[in-house]
Amino acid sequence: EVQLVESGGGLVQPGGSLRLSCTASGFTFRAYAMSWVRQAQGKGLEWVSGINNSGESTTSADSVKGRFTISRDNTKNTLFLEMNSLKPEDTAVYYCVKYSGTYYKTSLTDYWGQGAQVTVSS
Repeated sequence: EVQLVESGGGLVQPGGSLRLSCTASGFTFRAYAMSWVRQAQGKGLEWVSGINNSGESTTSADSVKGRFTISRDNTKNTLFLEMNSLKPEDTAVYYCVKYSGTYYKTSLTDYWGQGAQVTVSS
């Protein structure tokens, strides 16, 4: 079965950094686009960043552009989100998300991880 397991969340001070990881199994990881989506307490889902199957194409939401970097290591079936210059408004549960195709703008999501809590607070 498809499994997506996030790790690396935690508490960090404003201006700090964290790196989230998502270990994938149960499918041919290199063949599918992936993304990170977050949900703050009491808020809706917010798409954060996406990456195509090869890792050659990425897009980030304006709210995180220049601060967050999505990447993947297809030899290790792992997706990453490097988060820098963190702000309190980045506090949320971050989900690792799989798409049904090679590109995140032309396919639909089909599997989600359980999420990793990121809390940015002084």
